[in-house]
Amino acid sequence: MAHWLKLGLRLATVLLPLLLALMHATGVQRLELLTRLEAMAFDARLLALMPRTLDERIVILDIDEKSLAEIGHWPWSRNHLAQLVDRLFDEQQVAALGVDIVFAEPDDRSGLGQLKALAQGELRDDPRFLARLPELARRLDHDQRFADALRERPVVLGYYFTADRGALRSGRLPAPVLTDDGLKAQGQAPFQATAWDGFGSNIAKLAEAAPQAGFFNPVTDSDGVVRSLPLLARHEGGYYESLALALMRAVSGGATVVPIPAPGSGGQGAAPVLAGVGLELGGSRMSIAVDSRAAVLIPFRGPGGPQGGSFTYLSAADVVKGRLAPEALRDRIVLLGTTAPGLQDLRATPVGEAYPGVETHANLLSAWLDGHSLVQPDYAVGYEVAVLLLGGVLLLVGLPRLSAWWSAVLASALVGTLVALNLWLWGAHGLVLPVATPALMVVLAYVLHTSHAYFVESRAKRELALLFGSYVPPELVNEMVKAPERYSMRAEERELTVMFSDMRGFTQLSETMTAADMQALLNRVFSRLTQAIRQRRGTIDKYMGDCVMAFWGAPVPEAGHARLAVLAALAMRRAVTEVNDSHRAMGLPAIGMGVGLNTGTMCVGDMGSDLRRSYTVIGDAVNLGSRLEGLGKHYGVDIVVSDSTREQAGDGFAWQELDTVRVKGKDRAVTIYGVLDEDTANGAELAAWSLCLDACRRQDWPQAQVLLAQLQREQPAKRLYGLYAERVADWGQRPFDPDWQLVTNFETK
Repeated sequence: MAHWLKLGLRLATVLLPLLLALMHATGVQRLELLTRLEAMAFDARLLALMPRTLDERIVILDIDEKSLAEIGHWPWSRNHLAQLVDRLFDEQQVAALGVDIVFAEPDDRSGLGQLKALAQGELRDDPRFLARLPELARRLDHDQRFADALRERPVVLGYYFTADRGALRSGRLPAPVLTDDGLKAQGQAPFQATAWDGFGSNIAKLAEAAPQAGFFNPVTDSDGVVRSLPLLARHEGGYYESLALALMRAVSGGATVVPIPAPGSGGQGAAPVLAGVGLELGGSRMSIAVDSRAAVLIPFRGPGGPQGGSFTYLSAADVVKGRLAPEALRDRIVLLGTTAPGLQDLRATPVGEAYPGVETHANLLSAWLDGHSLVQPDYAVGYEVAVLLLGGVLLLVGLPRLSAWWSAVLASALVGTLVALNLWLWGAHGLVLPVATPALMVVLAYVLHTSHAYFVESRAKRELALLFGSYVPPELVNEMVKAPERYSMRAEERELTVMFSDMRGFTQLSETMTAADMQALLNRVFSRLTQAIRQRRGTIDKYMGDCVMAFWGAPVPEAGHARLAVLAALAMRRAVTEVNDSHRAMGLPAIGMGVGLNTGTMCVGDMGSDLRRSYTVIGDAVNLGSRLEGLGKHYGVDIVVSDSTREQAGDGFAWQELDTVRVKGKDRAVTIYGVLDEDTANGAELAAWSLCLDACRRQDWPQAQVLLAQLQREQPAKRLYGLYAERVADWGQRPFDPDWQLVTNFETK
């Protein structure tokens, strides 16, 4: 039974991601994460496979910053635009012009208003003026001048649809290329397309002069990126063509738009979905595949803009001013647009975050002229389901039977095959097929399966490493995982040795160093101190500002915990010396260190609140260790050790008794010691110091003063001897007291 349960759980690790992927692929439950990942996969393939070559057939006439500086801010006078159109067709002999701009308002800079005032005023009876009035009106009508330049030329104006302005409408729409009534008359049903209820189009005078126009709306995906453009849009029973499609028709001589319904769509009263849009002219047809929105993926050629290298960009000012050689643009398709940031025609696309909107239309034209495009076929869902099922079966059969290594090989091979097949279909046939969902399914199934196996087989070991890995050295964790049942975070009382280490002079340093320099200093010092502790089997409890707290003997019991703690303190002293040597070489300030060590019974375990917990020690013995660290400054030493730690640490250290103290909040007096480096300890000095302390306990002040004078001559910088010299001078003024003891009380923490 247990075997089958284990096998069932393993199979579930594959079936669960497979089921989620199938639900997403079939549309039962679309997952936004997978949609985003698929979009990212599309972007990656596009960037990897786009040609990055120049298409000389299409030129972008750019209303750029240079043009605005020379001709003036936008909008320009329609006279300038008329001059530009005339030069393009008369001097340059371009094949067609697409205008990625809408002219929604009349030119308010004409002189018609003044002319009208004259006709109604002082010149109303002047026959010569009245005879020339029509001619004058025509000359001053800039919109009419522009309309005359557009008339009977292959020019496609732009406009836009809206759906977020309360169906507001301005300007005049062109005639739709298809209508519901026309489709029904041909025995076809109206099809699905992106629908809008409002629009902003060109003024009537221009719309009449250039009747062919196309909308330039993009389709923005949920992540705010433009990857496709609609070819046809639905509005009040009519279907309107995009700017790119209208320009393609103009170039091809006025091809007819023919909808191509997807096979099997439109059942049960639903509007059919298009599989493509055809352009028919003289018995030949060009088919453009579209998606369910009648939109096409943009086959970007490369990075956008004048420096992108996909299309030639010319400044509009150069054409208006006549700087181009005659017929330099002969037979070119010209798109008039803008890259000026202030004119707001820059889009986020897979190939650039500020991609010129006009170049999206150029990319479509380029692909159509080459006879290819990117298409997501109508069988993409079936392909994705088939790939998911095949990959799922291979994983279900292979993963339970393979080792971790071969499972990784299987998963990698499946993902690699999926990606390679997808790239080949894209590059060779322009097919955009799903890859992210199947690849993620394989990866997720492998990760879940491997994680489950690892969890079942080594749960206790991983839990132990998770619990203690950040506190204890790796070598201790390795010991613990050999018998994980012996260890837990449950609180218990043990005899341990605790250490408190404080960085001396930190406050002064913080006043002279920047925050970044202080951070680097702390990280450098703490790294060295932590290394010294962990190399001697210590457990890091916590870092508190410039202080580090550690203990020995838990979670792994250690009989020599006191000795290891003293060895760690000496190693920390050497580390600080090395750091200071380095600091002096770099001109940095030196640092000091204070260490307090105490051994005793403590409570150790996982403690804290529901929000934050840690493996730590508490108790009187811990508090005493903290107090001892603070006493180091008073005695002029960097390491202060309690008598319990000294006793358990054993021989092999150069001990120097400092005092017997009673700290605040404690009744019991504790003898404290300093520990010297063996190579620098002076045996004669330590012997003289021991005699001095004996003299003090006997209240033999003259003898103590003689010994202290000798010690001060030999070690004039040692604070300990100066401190006792002051004490003895004071004690010597008092009468002999048989109850007196050499104990110092500290009333502050």
